[in-house]
Amino acid sequence: MARVFIDGEAGTTGLQIHARLRARDDIELVSLPDALRKDLDARAEAINGSDVTILCLPDAAAKESVSLLANPTTRFIDASTAHRIDDDWTYGFPEMTAGNTDAVARSRFVANPGCFPTGAIALLRPLREAGLLSADAPITINAVSGYSGGGKALIAEMEADDAPSFFYYGLDQAHKHLPEITKYSLLDSAPVFVPSVGRYHQGMIVQVPLSLSSVMPGTTAAQIEDALRAHYADADLISVHGLDGDARLNPEMHNDTTQMSLHVRGSAATGQIALFAVLDNLGKGASGAAVQNLDLMLGDGAALALAG
Repeated sequence: MARVFIDGEAGTTGLQIHARLRARDDIELVSLPDALRKDLDARAEAINGSDVTILCLPDAAAKESVSLLANPTTRFIDASTAHRIDDDWTYGFPEMTAGNTDAVARSRFVANPGCFPTGAIALLRPLREAGLLSADAPITINAVSGYSGGGKALIAEMEADDAPSFFYYGLDQAHKHLPEITKYSLLDSAPVFVPSVGRYHQGMIVQVPLSLSSVMPGTTAAQIEDALRAHYADADLISVHGLDGDARLNPEMHNDTTQMSLHVRGSAATGQIALFAVLDNLGKGASGAAVQNLDLMLGDGAALALAG
């Protein structure tokens, strides 16, 4: 039985991970009483007494937790943004590219992806690898998420009687997700990223519009769909679909699952193409992804990691 400590279990992501793990008979959850959750000595003991510690903390606190590591076999999954572009950490999107599933399984340090980046990278990385998109392509990403991704403060704000129905945010083009989107989408420069929040609890759509100037000359929607299908042919949690002219996409369609669907719609008349990723920001976009990575690390990856 693997011992798993969720450092920050009282937060939104921590609670979700705890709910996904608490009934499992192959995992012993290590918990601290409320009074000791911020106590360094108690946290250090729990971290070093675990097989895997999952960090559900602000960036500074996540780095602090890693600094407490003394046990040479304890492994980390970090759900914060603190280590997502750190080359010493494996980026925890197993399906991102060939070999990354094994890399996650073997790794001692895994950085869980952000929810928006999961959708964006899922759409862009395969096109870069297939040669349909250049590294310097002008990319725009538009996205909407349920309010649960913003944590307790935003949840309280959006559940108040006078809450807005919808709003854009992060408009300064300095969003914390941009570095990982740029790095793992294999782009030379950051895309324009326009996130938004709707007045519903969970679920998201990430949209990437591709103008004629964004893709390699002659690239069609069918080629892009084929490239995505080939890239995710062996991915159980990711499916690829074409869209009919009058299709609608519901951001809540994968709620309470770890599924993500990718959708392609092109215009034969203009050549313009729009790509969409639909996922649960609490599922494949956060807690579900952490549990997916945990399962890889506790499977064959456990022996591989300890073997070096």
